[in-house]
Amino acid sequence: MSPVVERFLRYVKIDTQSSETSGTHPSTQKQKNLAHLLFTELRKMGIQDVTFDEECGYVYAHLPASDGYTGREGTLLFMSHMDTAPSASGTDVKPVIHENYDGGVLTLNGGTVLNPEQFTSLKKYVGQTIITSDGTTLLGADDKAGVAEIMQMVEELVKHPEKVHRPLSICFTPDEEIGEGTECISLEKLAADFGYTVDGDELGSLEYENFNAASAEVTVHGRLVHPGSAKGIMVNACRIAFEFEQLLPAYQKPEFTDGYEGFFYLDQISGDTEEAHLSYIIRDHDRNLFEQKKALMQSVAAFLNQKYGDGTFEVECKNQYFNMKEKLENAMFLVDDAKEAFRKAGVEPNVQPIRGGTDGAMLSYMGIPCPNLSTGGQNFHGRYEFVVAESMEKMVEVLLTLSE
Repeated sequence: MSPVVERFLRYVKIDTQSSETSGTHPSTQKQKNLAHLLFTELRKMGIQDVTFDEECGYVYAHLPASDGYTGREGTLLFMSHMDTAPSASGTDVKPVIHENYDGGVLTLNGGTVLNPEQFTSLKKYVGQTIITSDGTTLLGADDKAGVAEIMQMVEELVKHPEKVHRPLSICFTPDEEIGEGTECISLEKLAADFGYTVDGDELGSLEYENFNAASAEVTVHGRLVHPGSAKGIMVNACRIAFEFEQLLPAYQKPEFTDGYEGFFYLDQISGDTEEAHLSYIIRDHDRNLFEQKKALMQSVAAFLNQKYGDGTFEVECKNQYFNMKEKLENAMFLVDDAKEAFRKAGVEPNVQPIRGGTDGAMLSYMGIPCPNLSTGGQNFHGRYEFVVAESMEKMVEVLLTLSE
């Protein structure tokens, strides 16, 4: 088993699930368990400049340029996040190794089945080693695969001082999955000029465009009276909440969109007759269409308030992050370097828009342009997640080339 895979298997067994409701930074204290381990491992490698932010949970490390480095000026950042998504359990992860995959169905516990007829990308990995969870939890390849690949790159540089490399900054963040990965980050401790997040999926993916993103909380105020005498008086907040959803464009939903198409995603709905709540996320690559989507939410609320009375529907939209593309226009050498590094490793790069966001999008707006690289994992955030061992090994090669 390769060293990067061994690292990965250690890391996924540490529960680092973040929380959307805690209101703290980091959102869960257990993320610090992995942070402390990474800090300790970096110190044992001999890295002198390592910092563990014990309050907020970040890990920072720096490697000065090796003797003989004469390449591009500036410190290059590699970043991955430690937390796993709140959407599926990250407790007691039991990774399962499927060596020499034969192209058939992978049947796991809990009724979880990875069928190549449904998950067609599996067909690409016949003869390779696929790692899944046992089927009862997510795996955690998002983004512990990225963490393991960066850590293995660092170890390779330390073990082989003859390898010439540029000045490097390393950072591992908490809370990326809840959109707060850079909430408490220290640019001073980061001390980087440009970089890459290692947080993508299938080997070869290279992303420098991401969604513009917002959350939208819809509150519906009803009127509760006894149902026996409700005629003309009751306003059932739960029932009319569905009207709001039905007035949004039917085919601008995640299950009907791909590529550059944006969407409205109803993530949660709750309530009773007197008050109901709908939680949405709004996404679009195009900034104008993004603003139109937010405006449409307000228009739907205004229309329903005319029908049911002022104040019945309230919509609060909050921007989360923006498309990094406009911040990468003057740093496209990062994309070109990544393409070259992939090709040197025998991998054809696949440039595509991110249908999501990364810490790199936030950093790009903080002045550190930061495209996103693949990890080798797929089907993130759920029990169907898997990662390909050979893809992880290739990513270590890619990162080493970029470090040059």
